[in-house]
Amino acid sequence: MESPNRRLIRPPLAEPKERASSSARASSSAAAKKQSPPDTTNAENFYYVKQMQSKTPIVIVLQDGEELHGTLEWYDKICLKLTREDGPNLLIFKSYIKYLYKA
Repeated sequence: MESPNRRLIRPPLAEPKERASSSARASSSAAAKKQSPPDTTNAENFYYVKQMQSKTPIVIVLQDGEELHGTLEWYDKICLKLTREDGPNLLIFKSYIKYLYKA
């Protein structure tokens, strides 16, 4: 038996649109506030410049374990130039460097 006094209650159409637009605004403002981290921190460049200016003796260890001693003369995006006293100056690709440290 159905009741003759049953009514269908519908929410106004403006409410869901307002909710959707306010949530869209909140997500876009959150995206605008949160920026992606920078690609480079320039820490590597700062380190190289500091070592070049002070002419600090450094040791470069290559991937195969060979150690090269000298001072850093200049650097590039892909290579370093090492000035040595006991041998010729070397241009070393960064991809072949395992690590480097101050002598």
